[in-house]
Amino acid sequence: MEFIDSNIEAYSQSFSDPESALLKELNRETHALILQPRMLSGHLQGRFLSLISKILQPKLILEIGTYTGYSALCLAEGLTEKGHLITIDINEELETFSRSFFNRSPYASQIDYRIVDAKDEVKKIDGPIDLVFIDADKRNYATYFDLVINKVRSGGLIIVDNVLWSGKIIDATAQDKSTVALRDFNQKCLDDVRVEKTLLPLRDGLLILRKK
Repeated sequence: MEFIDSNIEAYSQSFSDPESALLKELNRETHALILQPRMLSGHLQGRFLSLISKILQPKLILEIGTYTGYSALCLAEGLTEKGHLITIDINEELETFSRSFFNRSPYASQIDYRIVDAKDEVKKIDGPIDLVFIDADKRNYATYFDLVINKVRSGGLIIVDNVLWSGKIIDATAQDKSTVALRDFNQKCLDDVRVEKTLLPLRDGLLILRKK
């Protein structure tokens, strides 16, 4: 994933708002205790997600892929007073760890953390959804998009993580299933006239989709 110059990233972080004490602890504990800590959104991406959420002021956020909860806590910062965030993950082994940070946050009562298969659960969620963040198994990105697009309100956002896939997305020799699935997904979104789109080379690539 470290294909963006580390000095540029550090400089960018230094000119962005700092992490809260809770987020800094979550960042540190994830790296110390949890497998694959690179999956954590981290400081710079977290501040970006927070800013977007604050601009949008969502009443309902849906996150597909919780991991240890860092991105959920960042997105929750922009919720309206009565708004809530549903975050879905299938990995029950991380539930106790993630929930402990949710429960200590100012957004404990607004975060609905569900350990279920998103492909089934999203069908049960009523819209309108203001903001969706997709950061789960890459081979199912197209499925998740299809499940949420009609639930997102006009003007709402879908943000999709890891769409540059450590730079493999432009490497013609990379033909593993996840890379191919991401290429197909990016093309699918580009061709979809229902959304406006911009792909940002932030961290591992964020695809920002605005529903028309």
